[in-house]
Amino acid sequence: MSTRVGPEGPVPTLAFVESPVQLLNTLEWAHHRPPEALTVVVLPPADPMTRGQLRRMAQLARDAGHRVRWEEARGGTGPLRTVRGLAPLLRRAPRVVVGDPFSRYVHLLLTLTRAPELVVVDDGTATMEFVGQLAAGERLVRWHRHGGRPGPRDLAFAPVTATARRRLLPGPDRTVEVFSALPLAAVPEGVRTTANDFGWTRSRFGPPRLSGGADLVGTSLVETGVVDPVRYAAAVRSLARTHGATRYFAHRRERPEKLHALAAATGLEIRRPDLPLELIARRGPIGRTVLSFPSTVVHTLPLALAGTGARVAVCDIDPEWLTAGASPRARGFLAGVTDTARDVHRLRSVCAG
Repeated sequence: MSTRVGPEGPVPTLAFVESPVQLLNTLEWAHHRPPEALTVVVLPPADPMTRGQLRRMAQLARDAGHRVRWEEARGGTGPLRTVRGLAPLLRRAPRVVVGDPFSRYVHLLLTLTRAPELVVVDDGTATMEFVGQLAAGERLVRWHRHGGRPGPRDLAFAPVTATARRRLLPGPDRTVEVFSALPLAAVPEGVRTTANDFGWTRSRFGPPRLSGGADLVGTSLVETGVVDPVRYAAAVRSLARTHGATRYFAHRRERPEKLHALAAATGLEIRRPDLPLELIARRGPIGRTVLSFPSTVVHTLPLALAGTGARVAVCDIDPEWLTAGASPRARGFLAGVTDTARDVHRLRSVCAG
């Protein structure tokens, strides 16, 4: 579909992103498209690590020729001001790209658009859950909250979420595309899927220099209340000792006190990446073996590092590591992340006792 033209020139495709990974995958999507006007609207959260990575990614987007609009959309009058300012563009945009279909902010914005094309790009493994819920006609709930009762805010926002969910399904006057590097088992009828092969990342960075040792990728499963912190620390110690890991690439949501404790207990050098790990790994140097727990990177790193000789290895989450408050869906979902990963070496679960 061609880009609409208004009195001031082409009306841009609008992309709404709230995390560095969403912005990276928006750039990957744009890499697959013919040149067109694209405006990336960044809706940054409050935490400094995410904001820092988003600023770095925003500059990469500008360098690639896209317009970036940074919106301080949280707290106070921010949401209303942002929605008011974006409404005219939303109503005219021929195409809308979203990175987090579970976001209340995105749901609100989707109620304002009549774009004939909607695109969902990866926001980590949550994309797998989103597509499954959409196909099954379920309400949109993040996997680590699945099974919990809707809270007062959920109930108040339910009409907006229901409208957004309808917008995310194809219809006579709307196409829907899911652009993903992840395996999507159940896809709603009429939804088009496009494979993300990280072509933009591979063309822009690397190939990396490989170090002789192993690197370990951190996860925010402790911060989301899924994995017990003591069990997690023991698993990291065991992996580092068994595989000779020397560096730990922290997830942007990992708390500083947790990382300090891991460094003291393991001797690992803690790295807090200023870009998504796919770009960090591609720029190098990176370990010849990259160790990870079940997460998005077991699907994306093999693509980003294709042809480099680096190996990605995944360690399963032992059910005993899960907290009492973990969602009933957590065990099966995490196992599915590992089971569907391609081109990775599967490790036996380490002892975290």
